[in-house]
Amino acid sequence: MAQNNLSLSAKHSRFSRRQKEEWLVALVFLAPSLIGFFVFIFLPVLGGFGLSFTEWDMLTPPKWVGLNNYITIFTADPLFWISLKNTLLFSAMVILVGIPISLGLALAVNSKIKGTSIFRTIYFIPVVVSTVAAGLVWKWIFQPDMGPLNALLKFMGIKPIGWLGDPKTALISVAIVAIWLGMGYNMVIFLAGLKGIPSHLYEAAAIDGAVKLQQFWYITLPLLTPTLFFVLVMSVIGSFQVFSQVYVMTTNAGPGNATLVYVYYLWQNAFKWFKMGYASALAYILFLIIMAVTFIQLKLIGGRVTYELD
Repeated sequence: MAQNNLSLSAKHSRFSRRQKEEWLVALVFLAPSLIGFFVFIFLPVLGGFGLSFTEWDMLTPPKWVGLNNYITIFTADPLFWISLKNTLLFSAMVILVGIPISLGLALAVNSKIKGTSIFRTIYFIPVVVSTVAAGLVWKWIFQPDMGPLNALLKFMGIKPIGWLGDPKTALISVAIVAIWLGMGYNMVIFLAGLKGIPSHLYEAAAIDGAVKLQQFWYITLPLLTPTLFFVLVMSVIGSFQVFSQVYVMTTNAGPGNATLVYVYYLWQNAFKWFKMGYASALAYILFLIIMAVTFIQLKLIGGRVTYELD
């Protein structure tokens, strides 16, 4: 009995030693990433949280102001509310228009038509294009006097549109560019989801007499909900963080703050007005907003995701 206990103890000791060696090897390989995460992400995030309770212009030492930054943002800063409203409108346009377009493209290139691989490449090109370069090109396209888009409208007998120069259309113009830049990526994600749907379900539905629209509504859409949910969450997060298009295509988020989105306003406070503490508070409010919106999506939509048909 004693020998059995000693044998089990020796095996356990060897197993524990092997586990420790494996953990040590894993930590050695993970060390560069862990150090990089700690130094370049965790510490700055922690430091930014501390700065949100201070007043700092990068030239003088930070001055502790407690919750004053947060109180000012919610009670005495109209630009905060303007930027939040514009961001919500921008996000709504990107989601309500961009996601259906991406899904439609995915359905089109998923069909067995000759040359679909070429179209997949064409639609994906905007994803690899520099955001700044794309913004500059679209700024020229939207140019009111010499832009090709207004020239086309004029040729068709339609009155030219102000696009970026009109407060009514400026945010829509920026949203168009964001939709164009993101539709290729979302299309590929949807395409992967479509490839994961078993083909025998469509064959059985066709035998039962279901037309294409019925197959889409009762097979494709339900089984695509996990992919749709992922695209929705990522699109919301990305749209709340829009900055480059506004910075490149507009002048000071104009006209008349029509394109003043949240992150651009944050950038103005940090790097234009050097209100680092205030900008840090804005950043953490944005974090809380995105977290709350994502949580609401999980509660309202996450439970409706379908992985298999009944």
